[in-house]
Amino acid sequence: MKKTIVLKTEHLTIYPLSDSEMENLIVVESDTDMKQAYSEMLDGCKQNPEHRIWYAIWNIQLNDETGKSVGDLSFKGLDSNGLVEIGYGIKKEYEGQGYMTEAVTAMARWASEQIGVNYVEAETDPDNKASQRVLEKTGFRLNGIMGVEGPRYVFKKA
Repeated sequence: MKKTIVLKTEHLTIYPLSDSEMENLIVVESDTDMKQAYSEMLDGCKQNPEHRIWYAIWNIQLNDETGKSVGDLSFKGLDSNGLVEIGYGIKKEYEGQGYMTEAVTAMARWASEQIGVNYVEAETDPDNKASQRVLEKTGFRLNGIMGVEGPRYVFKKA
């Protein structure tokens, strides 16, 4: 059996969901766009089992006695140039507490150390200042390219 990857930070535990956990998340998700995105991630996992980690939804869970899920992250596959794009979201009640900055820092560093990964990028809505701040705090820098959703950022290893 393949070992599950688990990333631990000061306040968080981050791990990829299993296919059945992803299916359950899709069932309970009320936002149509998120339901579609999660379905695409699950399809990516099933179609690319050898590269599953680059398609899976990664849960972000508190390291406290509650163990509550505060949000999730994902990558949009690993392309032939060694590019992985990170995406993330946090539940409203946990915004502004530094959890997403902590999670994105851990995931970007981890991804950049993986064999075959040359670039970790992110794209954010031009009006989403909170997401832009997360990227800037975690070592991402604007790369001068405008993507479909907005400006693109590339992770620079420290």
